[in-house]
Amino acid sequence: MMHRKTRRTSFKAVLWPSLMWLIISSCSPTSLKEKSEREKEWKSLFNGKNLENWVVKIHHHEVGDNYAQTFRVKDGLLQVNYDDYQTFDNRYGHLFYKEPFSSFHLKWEYRFTDQWLKDAPSYTYRNSGIMFHSQSPQSILKEQDWPISVEFQLLAGAGDGKPRPTGNMCSPGTDVVYEGKIDPRHCINSSAPTFEWNQWVKAELIVLGDSLVTHVINGDTVLQYTRPQIGGGVTNNYDPAVKQDGKPLTQGYIGLQSEGQGIEFKDIRIKKLN
Repeated sequence: MMHRKTRRTSFKAVLWPSLMWLIISSCSPTSLKEKSEREKEWKSLFNGKNLENWVVKIHHHEVGDNYAQTFRVKDGLLQVNYDDYQTFDNRYGHLFYKEPFSSFHLKWEYRFTDQWLKDAPSYTYRNSGIMFHSQSPQSILKEQDWPISVEFQLLAGAGDGKPRPTGNMCSPGTDVVYEGKIDPRHCINSSAPTFEWNQWVKAELIVLGDSLVTHVINGDTVLQYTRPQIGGGVTNNYDPAVKQDGKPLTQGYIGLQSEGQGIEFKDIRIKKLN
């Protein structure tokens, strides 16, 4: 008994100071200051109240025309909402943040809604995206369908049991280098799983100018590629002066996509990187 008691006392004597050190160090003024400084590096792009600092561009409409309140704020969420639509009529839309970014770490959460306009193309079902390194909304012509940009594609299961990974890359009017060469595919699938349409998903995009791009889903890296540049097809009715094929994309605008499928976004934050 004495031997066992001595061992227990010795263990507590070692463990307790260690626990106290962890508690004190984690709450020390220096640690709290460092944490506060790290938090200050992140900037919220969406204030949860309105579309301040965002610019709308919808196909068939002039810059700034938020047709039928496609983009709106409800219950603190930024929505793509089609309540006031009669038909889709190829009104592919994008909501752009007001300033461009070059090297950055972007975080957001999203989930789809049960809205889908049946006259929209079938591929738009439970499909949306985040555009980046995009041309400015002011340079997108009225009848231009897609901005020249790179897309972080967002997908959810279509209900048929087939894999439909999210966090893919699509390239309207652009090219990227994947596995050492320019990939001719318009979209490159990620290694992410398939999520249910109404499930909140955490996504991250890490962009280092015109070099490395990383897609992250729920904390896991699911896709990487390099050297985003102007090129390729898909986008139509653009200003030829803007589409300079082969030009490296060192910076551009971030845009939330609308293409006939309802979706909600929240906690959109960005940190500029050196």
